[in-house]
Amino acid sequence: MKVLWAPWRIEYILGHKEKGCIFCDKPKEDKDRDNLILYRGKLSFIIMNKYPYSSGHLMVVPYRHVHSLEELKVEELTECMVLTVKCLKCLKKVLHPDGFNIGLNIGVVASASINEHLHWHIVPRWAGDVGFMTILEDVRVVPEHILVTYDKLYPCFKGEG
Repeated sequence: MKVLWAPWRIEYILGHKEKGCIFCDKPKEDKDRDNLILYRGKLSFIIMNKYPYSSGHLMVVPYRHVHSLEELKVEELTECMVLTVKCLKCLKKVLHPDGFNIGLNIGVVASASINEHLHWHIVPRWAGDVGFMTILEDVRVVPEHILVTYDKLYPCFKGEG
């Protein structure tokens, strides 16, 4: 048997579980880099996933606290889709993935770890990446520190890249 170590995972397992809704609370703070917020729109924002499936795993989140698509207004849905396209453009420009997984997990049974606040996942994928590791071993291989990826992506979202 081979042993695969994922020491970053213990940070999530044993780490402090924040009270409240991170998608409501983090945008209220003036600490975008610490909170991994890359972009703020009028009705929604882009944030990096702190525990990503791959480098550059982003989320588009409406500011309004809703848990289903039906609750969003047309303007919110539109901006969320516009920001999803913005994510694709910046990820292609900066990280050069070969493809993407994009989706919503609605409901706990659909693997929504934050069920109370709707959010889209934009996960870049590369040919030959190690996406199977999660299925086989509860391990993720993320080749770059999250803040290094943040610093690469941030200029693109601010229109500097």
